[in-house]
Amino acid sequence: MPVSTSILWLLLFVVVVLALMLAVFTHTNFTTRKIALIGVMAALSFVAYEFFRIPNVFGSGSSFHLGNTFTVLAALLLDGVSGGLAGAFGLALADIVAGDPGYAVSTFVLKFIIGIVCGAVANKIFHLHTMEESHTGRTKYVTAVTLSAFSGLFVNVFTDPFLGYFRNRYLFGQSVELASAMAGIASGVTLVNSLLSTVCAVALYLVLYPALKKAHLLAEIHTAR
Repeated sequence: MPVSTSILWLLLFVVVVLALMLAVFTHTNFTTRKIALIGVMAALSFVAYEFFRIPNVFGSGSSFHLGNTFTVLAALLLDGVSGGLAGAFGLALADIVAGDPGYAVSTFVLKFIIGIVCGAVANKIFHLHTMEESHTGRTKYVTAVTLSAFSGLFVNVFTDPFLGYFRNRYLFGQSVELASAMAGIASGVTLVNSLLSTVCAVALYLVLYPALKKAHLLAEIHTAR
């Protein structure tokens, strides 16, 4: 039996609060400039999803889209929590506008995970900004950017159908067979989305990071991190 709409809204509220609490516990600093950039990336995520997608692939509810591009881009430019919040708010809002609070709950969680993973790999493993400033070889640098971008999206290939199964089964009341079939389709769709978003995010990062750095738009953000 499907969960009532009021319960879905309550669940969405809970996951938003938990995400903000995680931001506090990780000591993420939110300067005015960073909040503005998060807002811009959230808006771009919304636009990329709403206007550059093929909806409801094979009747599964999953869509081919480029919304994840800006979740990743925000994580690479800023940090994992900021990237996760940008994608979570932007793409959950798209589901809310479509009248799907149930999808918004899972979307918020999934996009937040993408941002966290991408940010961790970019900033804790590869130290992308240090690599760029130390004039690392171009091939090595682009490889590090690509792996950082794909890391969170690769995780999403597994978390999306996994969480989607439980959403469809217990929030939407689908049968085991239908929920399993939808999860299988979602896995393939998510893989395609991940590859497309990786290419777009890497291309945008390689162009935007030097430009934003030259304009001193990231100095305050990286200092406050």
